[in-house]
Amino acid sequence: MNATSAVLGSLVIALGLGLLVGLERERTESKIAGLRTFALVTVLGTVCGLLAVEFGGWVVALGLFALAAMLFAGNLAMSRSGEVDPGQTTEVAALLMFGVGAYLAVGERAVAVALGGAVAVLLHLKQPLHAWAGRISDRDYRAMMRFALISLVVLPILPDRAYDPWGVLNPREIWWMVVLIVGMGLAAYLGSKLLGERAGTLVAGLLGGAVSSTATTVSQARRSRGDGARRGAVGAAAAIIALASAVVMVRMVIEIAVVAPGFLAAAAPPLAVLLVVLAALALVLWFTATRDGTEIDGPSNPAELRPALAFAALYAVVLLAVAVAEDHLGAGGLYAVAALSGLTDADAITLSTARLVRDGSLAPEVAWRALVIAAMANLVFKGGAVAVLGDRRLLVRVGAVYAAALAAGGLLLLVW
Repeated sequence: MNATSAVLGSLVIALGLGLLVGLERERTESKIAGLRTFALVTVLGTVCGLLAVEFGGWVVALGLFALAAMLFAGNLAMSRSGEVDPGQTTEVAALLMFGVGAYLAVGERAVAVALGGAVAVLLHLKQPLHAWAGRISDRDYRAMMRFALISLVVLPILPDRAYDPWGVLNPREIWWMVVLIVGMGLAAYLGSKLLGERAGTLVAGLLGGAVSSTATTVSQARRSRGDGARRGAVGAAAAIIALASAVVMVRMVIEIAVVAPGFLAAAAPPLAVLLVVLAALALVLWFTATRDGTEIDGPSNPAELRPALAFAALYAVVLLAVAVAEDHLGAGGLYAVAALSGLTDADAITLSTARLVRDGSLAPEVAWRALVIAAMANLVFKGGAVAVLGDRRLLVRVGAVYAAALAAGGLLLLVW
């Protein structure tokens, strides 16, 4: 691509992004800036960015200052005419789109396009976001602040070195895994708040698996016994439990992708087989259950400090146990650790094995088998919870799903 084509391409993209954001502001009848203004602002940013390459960054600063002055003058004129708009969203969006345009001239186009699109979506979601904020309780807000404490305050100050002979107990890396797990759970929890108090069966299963499949299984098992006379409620509960268990496989793949991307080629295919089996059977249960929305207990907030500390301790123990087992007991010892740790939580063994594979301390072909064993152990534990807490009809449905998944896992271990 020659220089002229690159410049024209940047200008066209800037025009398109400006029109996209401007269209959204036009629909809200903004008096400060609309369709044409946002297009011109973004193109102006790109032109300033191109000139800055030749003449220096002061060109961008001067352009931004001029834009801010014009926005101020426009607001001043509106206030004198009696048209007062207390919000500053359009003004901030205009300044940001100028910056997006300038970045187009010197940075990655994909980043600029993604940011411009995100601005348009964020402006469009004004009402849903306001409604979501209204559903956030003080307890939820405190939990988000705790997550900020976990990720932005505690993580940076932890020492970044190992304190054991195997080189695995690194406080900062252990806490980074806590941030990852709590962040995933908190995102799903806040998503459930966005959807409201009632959710359909599919959404309930997805969110339940993202927050905690074990807690979802226990909750639905108890509910099925309370609603034992309703066949549809039992069928919906079975679908939710099966789908939540399928989401666990997705969580495991995401965790591997974050910690050890190179391990994905070995671990993702067998986990995908379990995912397909569980998801397909969950859909069968869903189609046979009632199509009405199923009211579920809201998931508990995962950003509490005590569970975070408990997970950190569990992860450290599993990480050390895996390292010791691999060093002294071989694959058999590692598989035993995976089975025990996977009973109640598949995250710890997933993160620990992925980290050891990344560091070259564990062979990928041994690691993925350990993860399949952990996933199977987790299904066994949740099946036991359904047997103890749930309705007999729920046990029949969930038991059939889990039996199929366990059979698939056993075949994977034997022939993959």
